[in-house]
Amino acid sequence: MKKSIIGLACLGTLVVWAWAGQTRTWVETDFSDFEKGIIKNISLRSDGRLTLAPRFEELYDSPSAYLWTLARDSKGNLYTGGGPGAKLYRVSPGGEKKTLAEFQAIEIHAIVIDKNDRVFVATAPDGKVYRVSNDGKADVFYDPKAKYIWAMAFDTKGDLFVGTGDPGEIHRVTPDGKGSVFFKSEETHVRSMIFDSHGNLIAGTEPNGLVLRISPAGEGFVLYEMGKREITSVAVAKDGSVYAAGSGTKQAATQAAPAPPPAPLPSPSGQPAGPSSPHLPPAAPPSMASGPGAITVSGGSDLYRIHPDSYPEKVWSHAHDIIYSIAFDATGKPLIGTGNKGCIYRVDTDALYTELVNAAPTQVTALVGGENGKLYAATGNVGKVYEIGPGLEREGSVESDVFDAGMFSHWGRLSFKGSASAGRIAIETRSGNLDRPQRNWSAWSGAITSEEGARVTSPPARFIQWRATLAMDPADKSGKSPQLDSVEVAYLPRNVAPRVAEIEITPPNYKFPAPGSSAGSPQTLNLPPLGKSASHTVTTPATDTTSTPALQYAKGAIGARWVAVDDNGDSLIYTVEIRGAGETEWKLLKDKVREKHTSWDSTAFPDGEYRLRVTASDLPGNTKEDALTGQLESEVFDIDNTPPRVTGLAGTRNANRIEVRWHAADARSVITKAEYSVDGGEWMVVDPVTKLSDSRELDYALTLPDVAAGEHTIAVRVQDEFENLAAEKVVVR
Repeated sequence: MKKSIIGLACLGTLVVWAWAGQTRTWVETDFSDFEKGIIKNISLRSDGRLTLAPRFEELYDSPSAYLWTLARDSKGNLYTGGGPGAKLYRVSPGGEKKTLAEFQAIEIHAIVIDKNDRVFVATAPDGKVYRVSNDGKADVFYDPKAKYIWAMAFDTKGDLFVGTGDPGEIHRVTPDGKGSVFFKSEETHVRSMIFDSHGNLIAGTEPNGLVLRISPAGEGFVLYEMGKREITSVAVAKDGSVYAAGSGTKQAATQAAPAPPPAPLPSPSGQPAGPSSPHLPPAAPPSMASGPGAITVSGGSDLYRIHPDSYPEKVWSHAHDIIYSIAFDATGKPLIGTGNKGCIYRVDTDALYTELVNAAPTQVTALVGGENGKLYAATGNVGKVYEIGPGLEREGSVESDVFDAGMFSHWGRLSFKGSASAGRIAIETRSGNLDRPQRNWSAWSGAITSEEGARVTSPPARFIQWRATLAMDPADKSGKSPQLDSVEVAYLPRNVAPRVAEIEITPPNYKFPAPGSSAGSPQTLNLPPLGKSASHTVTTPATDTTSTPALQYAKGAIGARWVAVDDNGDSLIYTVEIRGAGETEWKLLKDKVREKHTSWDSTAFPDGEYRLRVTASDLPGNTKEDALTGQLESEVFDIDNTPPRVTGLAGTRNANRIEVRWHAADARSVITKAEYSVDGGEWMVVDPVTKLSDSRELDYALTLPDVAAGEHTIAVRVQDEFENLAAEKVVVR
């Protein structure tokens, strides 16, 4: 979030080297500010606090495009698998990597290890469970006769529970490989499973997003129906709380048609991933299985905590990130692995969360805890295994987004808020005149290390950027990180002159209301917004900054309005001057005008041609020495307060008809209308002989039929463009 919190910058001309009189400040302090930058080895808390991230070290770069699952045995061996191509990988504590087994399937979605360190692998879309020995020999352990197996879990007795998809069932398999349906969910898929401390099986489903608690006797109870389509992961905290992650916009359930092997599963983007496209994102949740009913994931993710008393509470939400996995750190705080930005989040409190790690792969698909506070992660696009923590990175950096000052600016003091008691904070800057850093930007400046800050030494320019480096003190053994909360940069834009872009003379005989006046007028005139071309949509005066108030009728008044802009955003005042044709000196008409319009009494000026000059000044926001001006002259306009002349008015009777003739002339403007009245009756419009009111001199011939005998008074009046009226009468007997 960029804020200008100290006034407005002033404007100047290209020839006067003045500078805006008020300093502005660019402040970055929020999560939304910092996440726009480039973050390396830094954790970002939701309130905008930056600290060193947990140590994040790559353990294994697998041949697979994505890894879906991760498990760890009692000896510290890590087992993982994914696709495309269902391969099981093992990473030993000593770092030995091995492809332990390969299966005739597209991918692996679940791996579990029993209390004897035997490895069980579930494949898809053939939906079989294999038991794999230490030497890699794989035997079919159980076939649930389902298309997908999404989750597996062992109970304390050693029975294996298998969650399937299409149909959504849970099977219980005894240690000898004999199994049967334990629970039918009436859902299409059982997506995730885990046991709680009471032996209840917690399961998440799709497409209705149900979190189920299933007793050892197989009795199901819906703990919560989430607003998301599928429950991608469930976890149980030490206090018995259930954490459930829901993803995807819930839609009407659609039965997906069988996908003939070996068709690849689609990715979260909805595009198929397979052997021919090994670098596409990992396969999507089951609701997007190939077939006529396929849809794409949308709607982001929610994380709910279902308390031991079954009360559900949303503790985290994101409009775009998809939660794939839930784990807990050494202190019991929930950790969530997400895509498609490869972030691992920690839920700190009901009000705070931290983006702990931003991995290079775009999905963190599985998390599993290790000894001494270590955490392991599997990723997709590309398929890798990482070790996280327990210590922090020794150094990290955040490179801000590029700030646009709007115009050429001088840089002032850079200061920051934070704590470097456990290390060092150093901030550098660079500047340039392109909106992206390139070689023709300045080099990074020397580091500023004091919170009080120092003056930025980067050269004046339009754009600026800072880079903060957080580092541990090598002598400090506390393991604490320095923290950075905000960065401020003061700047002073170059003052540029205001510009008067357009002047319009308003219709005669109308005036603008006095400033602050709300009094109405019996006759008003609303003008369209100024400066809008015909191709633009005209907005209402209430929302259009170029609109002007309604004009009030006032005979003899005339006015003008104008468009003026100031690139620095300064407040402006205006001087309005007038000059007649043939005159050489401008005469002051109005001074210190704050509105973009004015009116005056034109009857104080002789008829003739005139011009206005409007001068805009940014003095309200600048010192007298630094204030700048811009001006514009109007087109020629007329002042005409003299009425037309009516001559040659004559009337003759011919039987029962009366014929009236007259001539009308105006010295400056076109005759726009003529009317007549018989014996004081209603005024009636009459056309000139030519039928067109288009000249300063016009002749009129009026025939009145069926006029009664006797004396009649015929009055005529004519009007020019400035609504000046002339009237005469003739008596006909």
